Amino acid sequence: MVKARRLAVLDLGSGTFRLVLYAYEPQRLYRLLDELREPVALGEGLSRGVIAPGALERGGKALRAFASFLQAVGPDEVVTLATSAVRDAENGHLVFEEAQRTGLAPRLLSGEEEARLGVLAVANALPLHEALVVDQGGGSAQVSLMRERRFVFGKALPLGALRLTEGFLPSDPPGKGEVKALEKEVARQLKALPLERGLPLVALGGNLRAIARLHQRRRSYPLDLLHGYYLPKEGVEALYQDLLALPWRARAGLPGIQPDRARTLPATLVFLRVLLRETGAMGLWVSGVGIREGVLFTRLLPEPHLLQDPRAFALENLFLHYPFAEAHREQVKALAQALFQGLVPLHGYGEEEGRLLLEAAHLHDIGMHIGYHEHHKHGAYLVLSGPLFGLTHREQALLALLVRYHRRGNPDPGPFRSLLGRGDGKRLKRLAALLRLAEMLERTRSGRVEGVRVELGERVRLLLQAPEDPWVERLEAEKQEGLFREAFGVGLEVVWEG
Repeated sequence: MVKARRLAVLDLGSGTFRLVLYAYEPQRLYRLLDELREPVALGEGLSRGVIAPGALERGGKALRAFASFLQAVGPDEVVTLATSAVRDAENGHLVFEEAQRTGLAPRLLSGEEEARLGVLAVANALPLHEALVVDQGGGSAQVSLMRERRFVFGKALPLGALRLTEGFLPSDPPGKGEVKALEKEVARQLKALPLERGLPLVALGGNLRAIARLHQRRRSYPLDLLHGYYLPKEGVEALYQDLLALPWRARAGLPGIQPDRARTLPATLVFLRVLLRETGAMGLWVSGVGIREGVLFTRLLPEPHLLQDPRAFALENLFLHYPFAEAHREQVKALAQALFQGLVPLHGYGEEEGRLLLEAAHLHDIGMHIGYHEHHKHGAYLVLSGPLFGLTHREQALLALLVRYHRRGNPDPGPFRSLLGRGDGKRLKRLAALLRLAEMLERTRSGRVEGVRVELGERVRLLLQAPEDPWVERLEAEKQEGLFREAFGVGLEVVWEG
């Protein structure tokens, strides 16, 4: 990261102010370096058209803290975005003026610009080519249409969680009449949009992620990842029924819920319930990225700021954070591919499995950054340490398991079994056996096994192409005969072909 530029993005949201600091090399990689969060509730009073004095005071305090942080760290570029509260309130200019006094240069986003940045982030981070993208903040909710990973239209509606809470849900817990009135208003606003039914629904925003986290905890979800999580309609309904009956103090006591979010969660649940009904969606995909990442992509990539292959970029980005010898990596990939192709008559797998195997080979030794011993386990942890753009949770779990078992152990889904699909247990065992064989055929990291041919018969024969007998590699590969037999149902023989 020596040549990396550092970008700070300040998002002056209606509920929360956030500052994120990135390091990036254009078209190559990026890393999140730091993040500050202040729950200022700037949208307080927005239902009456003005920002309340207390909210202005909290906002000013946060701006001064952020400006002090930026002065200390000195990023190459600072982008400050003002959104719904500043845009819609009569006295929003006071926030602008306070920001300028601290040395910041805020940019007031229109509702469409805010929606466009959110769609750009989703287009680069989720394996979807078309979707309805909904970003609910404190003051507004942006509803957008994405087709072929491009922004088609987007509109900001006055349906932010804080604004709706102030305007419709004054009681604690909310009364039935209040909830009914809010549902009616949300439906009225959504019906005015040309919403297409049948499209995937993507949701982003802090409250939406908090709701997804609650659902994950209820079902003991095995991954600590929100980005890419699918929240079914019945999950939203169950949380709606339970949380709207709780007072604020009880909601704030729920595991993982911040007090500022607890106040406005009922409004978000009402919004989601109506949104699912109006779009006909059976659930929604949760995005862990939004307008801040949208800004990052405008710096990281040339127009139209779209990753050609988000999945390949995500894996290479992870590798560049924890690199190991590229010659070894490429040789393991070449051997793994040769084994995979030669054994097609036995496993019958296609492009999906072949790609997953090569991706695991691409990352298999990243755990060496933590230490040699148990590096296969360290590598699996790193694969699961954050979202990998373009991969589903099932695919990310399989990838981590392949890295985990590339060296030793009996491949088993373990706690991730509930994420996997039919046949994935066998799929894991077979791909892990191939990856482990490829690793053992490159055991000396010298590249002396230049290639491998596969002969099928009562036993599978691996014919090693090397200038001299690769004794260590043959021995280590032969030790995998038990795993190979369990995976493929036949024995294994390893021979130097010369």
